[in-house]
Amino acid sequence: MTSSSNHDAFSVLASIFESRSSLHPTFLTVLDGTFILLFLVFIVLAFLTSGNIHLFVLMGIELALWASVKWYVTVNTRYA
Repeated sequence: MTSSSNHDAFSVLASIFESRSSLHPTFLTVLDGTFILLFLVFIVLAFLTSGNIHLFVLMGIELALWASVKWYVTVNTRYA
């Protein structure tokens, strides 16, 4: 990595701690990608464990968390 890309990565990480950073498009894209990857991991684990009920419960919790984050961002942008 060059020093420019190090600076860019640091500035993105530093922007998380700023006010209203939850509305930054890059942050939201990374967050969506993280939720998608977590859901895919749960699907693979459910397949490997022959449908363990605990994983389906965790999938439901993860989807509810993702929906609540999306709702929060929608409400926050509407009244911002």
